Parts: sequence; C-alpha cells; structure tokens
Amino acid sequence: MPPFVAVQCIEGPRHTRGTPPNVVETDPRTWLRLVVGSIDFAGAVDSGAVEASGGRAAEIGRLLPIARL
Repeated sequence: MPPFVAVQCIEGPRHTRGTPPNVVETDPRTWLRLVVGSIDFAGAVDSGAVEASGGRAAEIGRLLPIARL
C-alpha cells in the first residue's frame, strides 16, 4: 500500500528487472498531501518534493487528488 511500497499505478509496458522506465518517488508525507489535494503534482515536482523520471511518470498527476479533504 502506498506510500510505503512500490506499486504500478497505471497500465504500461511489462517490467521485470532493474529500474523501471517511469518512476515517481516521494516521502510518505508528500504522498498523503498529494492524495488529499493539499498540494498539486506539478508543484511538488517543481519544489523537489517529488522526483519523476521517464516519459510517462507525470501521468500520475492526472489521477490526483484521490479524495479532497
């Protein structure tokens, strides 16, 4: 369960070894803030709170927030 493990969030190419081609990394607090909409994905990337690499990594931003508080 995020934010404490790695998950494949969106459908994409099959990957079995090494670093996958599209990676989003952040700390648990930032992830929870993204989930509830207290910060936006682009702003978190710009501030360095989220590291997103790969051509499709930013697609996760379209799915956030999951629930607004």
